[in-house]
Amino acid sequence: MADDRLPKEAWPASMARAQAGDREAYTRLLRALVPTIRTIVSRQISGADLVEDTIQDVLLTLHRIRHTYDPACPFMPWLVAIANARAVDALRSRGRRWRREVSDDVTTLEAAQVAAPSPFVQQEAQEELMQHLSRLPDRQRQIVEHVHLQEMTLAEAARENNLTVSAVKSLLYRALGALRRSGANNDPS
Repeated sequence: MADDRLPKEAWPASMARAQAGDREAYTRLLRALVPTIRTIVSRQISGADLVEDTIQDVLLTLHRIRHTYDPACPFMPWLVAIANARAVDALRSRGRRWRREVSDDVTTLEAAQVAAPSPFVQQEAQEELMQHLSRLPDRQRQIVEHVHLQEMTLAEAARENNLTVSAVKSLLYRALGALRRSGANNDPS
């Protein structure tokens, strides 16, 4: 098999050739992207199976929207935006599935105990969450509350806040980054 290593500097030109129909350039590009996509996705998702599923989803999305890449623009921000969006989608999907599924091994009572921690633990977690959210600028806090706490879609949050979906994504990205940094700064380990 030929050496499929492709330096990052060659990715924009390879994508341009792929857009023009060069299958070999496209195949080499996709193979070269997998380790970078894995790194991006692994920062947000734990669990090898979900990471691999998300990588496949990113590759499918890249294939589906490859025509939207502008060779005059940097490639990495475009790739990172797609990978981050697919990772967030995977986490949302996993969260919805987790809430719906109850293992056959767990009785209804045990499930209720797991789903409903003690009022003290709930209050403590709620206070900690509100403390972190209160550090965010108002618009970012509202977007996080709408998308992650009220489980609005990005489009619903955009309508609710009179913003574009892109603006919601941007605010959400900045807010989650700030929350991650503040959590890392407060972590006693």
